[in-house]
Amino acid sequence: MTEPVRLAKRVVALTQCSRREAEQYIEGGWVRVAGAVVEEPQFMVDTQTVELDPEAKLIPTEPATLILHKPVGYDSGHGANPASALVTPDTQWADDGSGVRPLRRHLHRLGSPLALAREASGLLVFTQDWRVTRKLTEDINQIEQEYLVEVSGELAPEGLALLNHGLRFNNYAMPPIKVSWQSEQRLRFAFKRLQASQITPMCEAVGLKVLALKCLRVGRIPLSKVPPGQWRYLAPQERI
Repeated sequence: MTEPVRLAKRVVALTQCSRREAEQYIEGGWVRVAGAVVEEPQFMVDTQTVELDPEAKLIPTEPATLILHKPVGYDSGHGANPASALVTPDTQWADDGSGVRPLRRHLHRLGSPLALAREASGLLVFTQDWRVTRKLTEDINQIEQEYLVEVSGELAPEGLALLNHGLRFNNYAMPPIKVSWQSEQRLRFAFKRLQASQITPMCEAVGLKVLALKCLRVGRIPLSKVPPGQWRYLAPQERI
């Protein structure tokens, strides 16, 4: 009987590399055990066939950031119906052009630092990267967000100008933002230093009822053509 050993040790024997290099190969998804990719260096093997992908590269595994098209009815945090449940290997967008090699570890320990209301849809960021988290929390006032807002009702006189600048709530003047008509029932909001939750009371203040909210862009990252309920990777060259 063969004594089980850690997968990293078997890869060292197989490739004559260092232990740390073996761990990088495994964590990068380059090693198969009995034909299946295993990403855990501590995985125990005995007589199974262990193979190293011929295209294997010694590249450190970077934390992943994902862009999900959240449908209405899902919580961006840990509510009763969390949007994180939609992030699975089967829901990755088929046209994901990021070039990132999918790994199971990318779908673990994901946070959504910028909330998107349950009744809203659109772009929702999930990330393992503390730098992205900091940018979407501490630096969010410097990042422009874009929303498409479906409305009904009759706009008050000078209402569009007031939405752009002039409304006050609780003696607080709303910051200047960019609001324009996209169609007869849709407004485009582009803003910094504003919370998305303030869009509804702003519209109500000028005679409009909000029927739907959709996040189209956060910083330089657009939702683009990602279908509802699917996600893509943030490419290494993309910056929020």
